[in-house]
Amino acid sequence: MKLFLPNEYVNSIFDITPSKLKEQGIKAIITDLDNTLVEWDRANATPRLLEWLESMKNHGILVTIVSNNNQLRVGAFSEPIEIPFIYHARKPMGRAFRKAIRDMKVKKEETVVIGDQLLTDVLGGNRNRLYTILVVPVAQTDGFFTRINRKVERRILNWFKRKNMIQWEDKP
Repeated sequence: MKLFLPNEYVNSIFDITPSKLKEQGIKAIITDLDNTLVEWDRANATPRLLEWLESMKNHGILVTIVSNNNQLRVGAFSEPIEIPFIYHARKPMGRAFRKAIRDMKVKKEETVVIGDQLLTDVLGGNRNRLYTILVVPVAQTDGFFTRINRKVERRILNWFKRKNMIQWEDKP
């Protein structure tokens, strides 16, 4: 069960700052796209997200989007803002995480995984011994398969709460 437990939990991607990451020795971010960076049905980056990405870049922190979504969706979002991406990632499997680390030319211990799902992002990051940050989903709605995952996630989070294994209060 501990593979589902993130190292950290935040309300939003915007709570993650370059200075905090650098203090932890982080040089690279592997981030999910849908409901992590923007709503799952939003085509483009918001101005605030563009500022956040620019801030990471200005501080020398690399970012790669790793998504289970298709090439059309992930490419249409990532290419205009010149962010490297991996689509059809098959998270929580490890291949896409390892490829992103290789492509960014960083070490595992210099990399953080950010996402909104325990069953894909956190599990995949933890299985690959990466630091994981769970964020509150940007939208309150999800695609079909994600809705199923959310039901399972609620049960896992409730189990962690009963065991006093999580320190945050009433988040997801």
